[in-house]
Amino acid sequence: MASLSDDYTGQTACGKDTHTPLRDFLRTETGSAAVLVTAALVALVWANAAPHVYEAFWHTHLSVRLGSHGLSLDLREWVNSGLMTVFFLVVGLEARREFDMGELRDRKRLALPLAAGVSGMLVPIAIYLAVNAGHGTAQGWGAAMSTDTAFALGMLAVVGRRMPAGLRVLILTITVVDDFLALSVIAVAYSDRIRVPALLAAVGTFAVILLVRRLGVRRGAVYAVLAVIAWVALLESGVDPVVIGLAMGLLTYAYPASRSDLERATSLFRLFREQPTPELGRYARAGIVSAVSQNDRLQRIYHPWASYAVVPLFALANAGIEISGDQLSRAFGSPVTLGILLGYVLGKPLGIVGACALATVLSRGRVRPPVGWGAVMTGGTLAGVGFTVSLLIATLAFDGTRLEDAKTGILSAVLASFLVSRLVTAVVGALPGPVRLRALLGRAETIVDLAVPVDPDRDHIRGPRRAPVTVVEYGDYECPFCGQAEPVVRELLGDFEDVRYVWRHLPLTDVHVHAQLAAEAAEAAAAQGRYWDMHDVLLGHQGALRLDHLRGYAAETGLNVARFERDLRAHAGAARVAEDVDSADLSGVTGTPTFFVNGRRHHGAYDIASLSAAVRAARDRAAVAA
Repeated sequence: MASLSDDYTGQTACGKDTHTPLRDFLRTETGSAAVLVTAALVALVWANAAPHVYEAFWHTHLSVRLGSHGLSLDLREWVNSGLMTVFFLVVGLEARREFDMGELRDRKRLALPLAAGVSGMLVPIAIYLAVNAGHGTAQGWGAAMSTDTAFALGMLAVVGRRMPAGLRVLILTITVVDDFLALSVIAVAYSDRIRVPALLAAVGTFAVILLVRRLGVRRGAVYAVLAVIAWVALLESGVDPVVIGLAMGLLTYAYPASRSDLERATSLFRLFREQPTPELGRYARAGIVSAVSQNDRLQRIYHPWASYAVVPLFALANAGIEISGDQLSRAFGSPVTLGILLGYVLGKPLGIVGACALATVLSRGRVRPPVGWGAVMTGGTLAGVGFTVSLLIATLAFDGTRLEDAKTGILSAVLASFLVSRLVTAVVGALPGPVRLRALLGRAETIVDLAVPVDPDRDHIRGPRRAPVTVVEYGDYECPFCGQAEPVVRELLGDFEDVRYVWRHLPLTDVHVHAQLAAEAAEAAAAQGRYWDMHDVLLGHQGALRLDHLRGYAAETGLNVARFERDLRAHAGAARVAEDVDSADLSGVTGTPTFFVNGRRHHGAYDIASLSAAVRAARDRAAVAA
């Protein structure tokens, strides 16, 4: 059982992390933006303070040999083709998770980010080609098309603090499509002359990976060895080998932990606790690991490395250019610089907003963005920041002064997109209140995570029965974190008169031996019209929930003790508790407390500030819908 903490983030869980990978992904990307900016600035300072040292360092060759076979690449190539494979692995993992469990699990929602992602690449490409027509620089069109996820989400944290949470998800899903298409472009358009034997070896190795996966092999070392072999074969074939990272990520399923897996993990741990032998310890570890999807585990391992090491190293290796008055004058007169700059700053917003508008019109409103048009415009301008993939393609398409011009355009687009995004958010913020809400939130239906809707005639409700905002908590009377959340809920109901609160039972009997009995005691009190009185007493005495204690609480709350005890011994409330447990399973709840606000699962802390922010957002959305 987890111990009590004071940060309102704890949760009693059956072997599953309380944070979703999507939320962890967003926090990691936002935080790593500062590291990425720092690395880019260091590269610029280094390239201008000691240009020869900078280039000489990144052209240093590093060889890896095994017997008579080996690879010899310079450090920049090791970063661009080697370490960046980890970055694209993370992109593939997140794309798979979104498809299996995230916003894209509703397949109808795939159409809009797909259209916006494609249009957000085609329009910048068209602008770049128009600017560079007749200049012999058209081959650099790929450098003007791809959004940098880390920069975009990092900038959103700075300029879009009042933007709805759905904008982050929209940007993320668009950039997932963006990265997938960009990597396809790299593999097809920016690879060297294809060497067929090596390519066939890579394809054959990938087929072995698929076969091993089909056979149910779960050892990561097997996949790692096969992936390295495929990477080497792709490198020898002339196809950029980072494509294997994306492919491996897309193959890795994401799924929620099932209650049976979690209970099995708890049983194995209890066996180990009673008899701590190495063999039982191994079984316990395997049981806990198997309850969590491999997608979750790999993201937890590789995502921080990709965000805080790989991408900053890539920036350090590629962002360094010598800056001078003559260089800037030449660059801003170059079609390469202007094509990239205009492609990102003008083409990205036009492509994304235009695609969203066209999809909405053609579908007659059935397909629309999950946020308002003001937020969509902000997302379009934020998508105008291209860095990682853009620099990667620029290094493949150009060299010499043209490469410097491309880097100048890419770095200038980052700054320009930030300023334009700041302007858009200021304009949206200056709108009158109701207009601003519509511009931010829009009218799209949101995904409802709560599988069984609240029924005022069945559920236990505190507050107005017809309130516009409903907070549902799945709880366990013996869970210390539920006791920690109780005063927060009381404060929330005191601050918001238009919020109703619903408690649903989720007794975790594998870790809390008295939880089921306590839940049935609450239902026995409900049969006498005193549910909330018993509810409050139970949460106030979480360490004393045996039958004799419950009998005393019944007397304390004014119940008919004989009837209460008779109902309790007959398990009269067991069916009602089981219904709540079933609804929790359908909603993917695996720990307590778990909160839902207007049907959407609340992630993160459940302190008063976090829950109040979620309630205000739900209230605003309800007002727009009304």
